[in-house]
Amino acid sequence: MDFNIPYAKEKIRLSIPDKNILYFLKDEINILCKDESKIIKDALKNPIGSGKLSELCKGSKNACILVSDITRPCPTYKFLPAIVEELNRGGIANKDIKIVFGLGIHRHHTEDEKKKLVGNFIYENIETADSDCNDVKLVGHTSFGTPVEVYCGVLNCDLLIATGNIEYHYFAGYSGGAKAVMPGMCSRNSIQANHSMMLDDGAAIGKFYNNPVRQDIEEAGRLVGIDFIFNAIVDDDKNIIDAVAGENNAAYLEGIKKYDKIYKKEVEFPADIVITSQGGYPKDLNLYQSHKALENVKELIKKDGTIILIASCAEGFGEDVFCRWMADVKDFNIISQKIKKNFVLGGHKAAAISKIMTKASVLLYSDFNEDETSRMGFKKINDLQNYLDKRISENNDLKITVVPTGRYVGLKKQ
Repeated sequence: MDFNIPYAKEKIRLSIPDKNILYFLKDEINILCKDESKIIKDALKNPIGSGKLSELCKGSKNACILVSDITRPCPTYKFLPAIVEELNRGGIANKDIKIVFGLGIHRHHTEDEKKKLVGNFIYENIETADSDCNDVKLVGHTSFGTPVEVYCGVLNCDLLIATGNIEYHYFAGYSGGAKAVMPGMCSRNSIQANHSMMLDDGAAIGKFYNNPVRQDIEEAGRLVGIDFIFNAIVDDDKNIIDAVAGENNAAYLEGIKKYDKIYKKEVEFPADIVITSQGGYPKDLNLYQSHKALENVKELIKKDGTIILIASCAEGFGEDVFCRWMADVKDFNIISQKIKKNFVLGGHKAAAISKIMTKASVLLYSDFNEDETSRMGFKKINDLQNYLDKRISENNDLKITVVPTGRYVGLKKQ
């Protein structure tokens, strides 16, 4: 079989004998007949648990739309015009609409990136702004004790709309929904308190109920007051193949049901080698984001097996604290004790990677040089095809699982 694995803005082509393929996990949705415009309009025309957005505008003088940042695969520019049209229909003019990019603790956007995210027309006619994790106001505490400190620029609007895409998340269960608020619009202090619960056994991929991280996010959304959501479901090429709109949580819960039906896979046997990527640009801009693909495939690998992560990481680590903590990633005992004693954002990802490395070795095909890769506890791989050919020649019975886009895989344990 021949495989095309996303890498930056390209595809890495690999050829593997059929007899060595254990699983090839990807979506099997036929989207040739899917009309993205129709999917978007149908979701807005048939909101779940809510009136139409244009109807919710009554009595509102302005609106704020929360959208994803550049590291997310959400094709915001495709559905944003339809949302704005609904607001206009309800009597809210473009001058009274504000679009805010949910950065969390990520870097700020360039103007070109903002334009790309929302599209030329929206960029030129509607105010856009990055959230600021330092310009926040405390709006309350969740039952988990998390302080909900939210970007001031979104707190004085009459109508708050949260958008995003639904996909698996390794400890929040799923992205989308109220995640536009927490962590999207929150302070480092808030995000750190929320993410500290990732060490709980309930904080797992594909888990909504009894997941303390996800339920904390939901409470934050209720404290801030999300009036309407629009969440897209996308394929590996970022085409919109389904969408939900309406009240959070009714619409969101329906969205994750739709997502599971498409992307949840069942596997029975672990592999000797798992090959995966984070999905190419922009998801693989840095290791901070690309690490999620490792989390999504970790249950697919045998003990002492090999995971090959294909991720450009053109912007390096993506976060300073994460970079510093990666120095200890080779010793899980040290790093796990550090994170339990003093949970810090960035450190949590290094600890997660370290835990994976107690089970499997990780080979990294990236823009990192050999020394940088080695210091992280990974092994740099420069020729993927040659490596696979050699491994197969050494063991004809080698079993390989290929997951072209790791973020789209959910696992039911047998």
